Amino acid sequence: YRLASWSWTLPVLLFLGFFFVIPLGANILRSLQTGQAATNGPLFYYIKLLTDAYYAGIIVETLKVATITTLLCLIVGYPVAYFMVRFAGRWNAVIVFLLFAALLTSIIMRTFGWRVLLARRGALTTLLVDWGVIPRPINIADEPFAVYLGLVHVLAPFMILSISAVLLKVDVRLEESARVLGASALGTFFRITLPLSLDGIATGCILVFVVTNGSFLTMLLLGGGKITTLSLLIYQQFNVAQDVGFAAAMGNLLLFVGLVSLAL
Repeated sequence: YRLASWSWTLPVLLFLGFFFVIPLGANILRSLQTGQAATNGPLFYYIKLLTDAYYAGIIVETLKVATITTLLCLIVGYPVAYFMVRFAGRWNAVIVFLLFAALLTSIIMRTFGWRVLLARRGALTTLLVDWGVIPRPINIADEPFAVYLGLVHVLAPFMILSISAVLLKVDVRLEESARVLGASALGTFFRITLPLSLDGIATGCILVFVVTNGSFLTMLLLGGGKITTLSLLIYQQFNVAQDVGFAAAMGNLLLFVGLVSLAL
């Protein structure tokens, strides 16, 4: 029996070891033994990341972007999830299909779509000029606002699906009992529905926060370089500076932040 159970897990262990553990180990060794780390000590890149004012600012900016994006996804996602579970009825399947269709669409395509819409002569800028909101066309795609818009568009489905899965398990009779006993609609939501859906909120927030930390395409294509995160810096270190050891150290730090988020 034990041999049989081990035989089932062995393929998974081999797969994870070859495609996950070995690359991670190689990345850690690369950050400790490559480039300036070979001459200035194995922890040189990590000390530089945490003590240099510029790189420390990038780390703070990364966490700030991830936190703001998570909060925006929660604000946008919870009402949609609540509507899906409580009011959508037969349209619930259509909404779920649209959410999965968005997830299956390439991030590059979605981000380029926002770049077209928010360009100087894009549809949104043209409408704002026609309505007199702005005096002349501006390139909204190169503003920080565009980065958050693109991130929320990409990551909101994770929040919506996480919350809706938990809301489906909430017994509607609890809400009906609260209303019968005199609670208002808001009181019922804040004292019954919201506390019972905290698991879904936590799951959605962790997913969005971790994925945002690793996102770089949105910052690369939107925002005009006004928002620089650690993931974008890793891309630049690999492709521009070609400092592989420093990029590996940044990747390991980003992985550590993700693991801490999952542990919490």
